[in-house]
Amino acid sequence: MKNIVNWIGACALTCLSSTIFAQDITGSWQSIDDKTGSPKGIVEIKKDQNGTYYGIITKLTPRVGYQPKELCVNCPAPYTNKPILGMKAISDLKRINDYEYEKGKILDPNTGRLYSLKIKMSQNGTKINIRGYYGFSTIGRSQTWVRVN
Repeated sequence: MKNIVNWIGACALTCLSSTIFAQDITGSWQSIDDKTGSPKGIVEIKKDQNGTYYGIITKLTPRVGYQPKELCVNCPAPYTNKPILGMKAISDLKRINDYEYEKGKILDPNTGRLYSLKIKMSQNGTKINIRGYYGFSTIGRSQTWVRVN
């Protein structure tokens, strides 16, 4: 009987500690270009007062042969001709469970396209898989972003 009580206690403690220490996606993330593998910039993801998450572009990374745009020229309103640096590129993202977020929007300031968004975070909290899509998640693009310490 004592072994069963110890086992139940250990299981409860394990479940409780994994819930307490589960990270969320708030913090700085290095965006990585899905086509070239090069760093593009840094996005700071924050939690809004209403419980949703949003992301602000805090740094643009120049790459060989590419200079980042300063303004969001082809973007829809209210982003049209606004500075990309400081722009809210992620909005309305909702936490589904410890590692998954859905029902958000993400803006690609290079193309001006606004996508639906879902994110899955690695269990150790160091990477997120970003999926921007139209309508169905099978029609879109994916990127892996790395947490910046």
